[in-house]
Amino acid sequence: MLKLTIKAGEYLLIGDEVKVVYTGGSGENAHILVDAPRSMNIARSSALEKYGRAADPGNEVKHYRDRELSPAAKEKIKAILMEERRNARKQQAK
Repeated sequence: MLKLTIKAGEYLLIGDEVKVVYTGGSGENAHILVDAPRSMNIARSSALEKYGRAADPGNEVKHYRDRELSPAAKEKIKAILMEERRNARKQQAK
């Protein structure tokens, strides 16, 4: 297992297809965004425990689409992505 420390707005790449963006946190909670192909099963440990399933192949928990993101959440995501693009352009200019 790998333990990493990242700041709000930073992200992790897992392989070529998965991006995890840390958007901040409060108390004992971390707020993250996961951008991954729909074919990948992504489930919280609490969901697996609720349905009495282990995180093993074949024990996927299927979730239904959540309701639409709030306008504030959409703006926060947009701001993070714009900042990320600006930083990438600055790095390319160096």
